[in-house]
Order: sequence, then structure tokens, then C-alpha cells
Amino acid sequence: MSKRIALVTGGTGGIGSEICRKLAEAGHEVVANYLPALQAEAEAWQKQMADEGLNMHIAAGDVSSFSSCEEMIKDIEGRVGPVDILVNCAGITRDKTLRKMEEKQWTDVININLNSVFNVTRHLVEGMTNRGWGRIVNISSVNGQRGQFGQANYSAAKAGMHGFTMAVAQETAAKGVTVNTVSPGYTSTAMTDAMPEDVRNAIVAQVPAGRMGTVQDIAFAVTMLCDEQAGYITGANIPVNGGLFISF
Repeated sequence: MSKRIALVTGGTGGIGSEICRKLAEAGHEVVANYLPALQAEAEAWQKQMADEGLNMHIAAGDVSSFSSCEEMIKDIEGRVGPVDILVNCAGITRDKTLRKMEEKQWTDVININLNSVFNVTRHLVEGMTNRGWGRIVNISSVNGQRGQFGQANYSAAKAGMHGFTMAVAQETAAKGVTVNTVSPGYTSTAMTDAMPEDVRNAIVAQVPAGRMGTVQDIAFAVTMLCDEQAGYITGANIPVNGGLFISF
């Protein structure tokens, strides 16, 4: 595999961290994006990665801001080089039933989960197409496919991500740039591990595979889509949900 520069938004989070690891282990030079206010935490994350033998770059940027993303990309290109792999992984939840949802809970989730995909990709796609190679992977969710009670904002944003994937995949395919979605199901993270055992058991009972997913499951799918040999896979939505939601 050729060495490429990869940017992972939300790269210092649980899923983002594992994606960064797997891309680095595949031979890529990895840049993890973080929110500017969390610089100390990002530097600690970078040191932890170094202790694992992985040399990671970090880059500050508010992915909900178009101008902040523009500055972040300029910084990365100046320090590291042109980005050929982009994983849009940044995301938040602000769960509430629609009749109780406040406008800010809606706009925050749409801005960070969906508008961020445009904000970052827009500044990278032309360089990828001009160079004739690129991989873009958008991290959506099973709840973008099936909806989820109390998550009208999150489900809408995650469904919108794959709509973006399908449209941009058609625009870039002839230029050697693939655009795909990975839609995780319930995944074991620090947050789900902190749930009461009976709640976790109820979640697992819904999953045909009989377990929650792992961050490694998700990172495997992402790394596969970023491979040199994955150039004929584009516009796809790869479910990583243990059979929780199955469709054409």
C-alpha cells in the first residue's frame, strides 16, 4: 500500500482513535482533528499514541465552522502535506423527543454531524480530484437507516450523510476518488460500558450477532475502504451492526 496522508475528524474520540490506529498501522501518515478548546486533551492523546509506537499528528479545527475547517486544512497542508484520505468521524448526540427538542439541540447536531461533512470535504475534494486519487469515508449510524426514538436530529443528520456520499461519489468517481459511508450499530465504548448491566443486556438482545460491536470492527471497515484496491467501491453504505438492521 502506498503511504498516504489521512485526516480523521473527531480523531481523538473512541471510534476515531481506533480508526487512526488502524490507518497508521496500514502505513499511512495520520492527522487527528480535535476541537480547539480541547488542546490539552489532544496533546495527551498524541503522547499516548506515541507511547504505543504510533506517530500521530494533531490539528485543531471546529468542524461546524466552514472558515475554521479552511484554516485547519491550510495548517495540515503546510505542516504535513496534501490530504488523500478523509474520514468524517466527528459527531455528537443531543437526544430528546421532537415535542421537547429545543432549536439548539437540533442545530448543534446538524451542524456537527452533517454540516461538518461539507465543511471539511469541500476544502479537500478538489485537491484529491486534481491528483487523481482519494478516499472519503463518512461515519454514519444504523439509526440513520432505521430512525431511532428520541433522535430525530441525529437520525436526520446521519441519513443526510449518506445522501451526501451518494451524490459526491458520482461527481468524483471518474477522477479516482471514492466516497463511501460506514454505518455502525451499537458499539462498545466507555459510554456504553458505563451503562447499567441490564440496559446493556437489553441492547445486546436486539442484535442477531449477540454482542455489541467494537471500535475495531468499525476501523476495519474504514481501513478496507481506504485501501488502494478499493477503487471500485464507491457510493456504498457499509453496515457494521451485527445484523441489527439488514436491507438491500
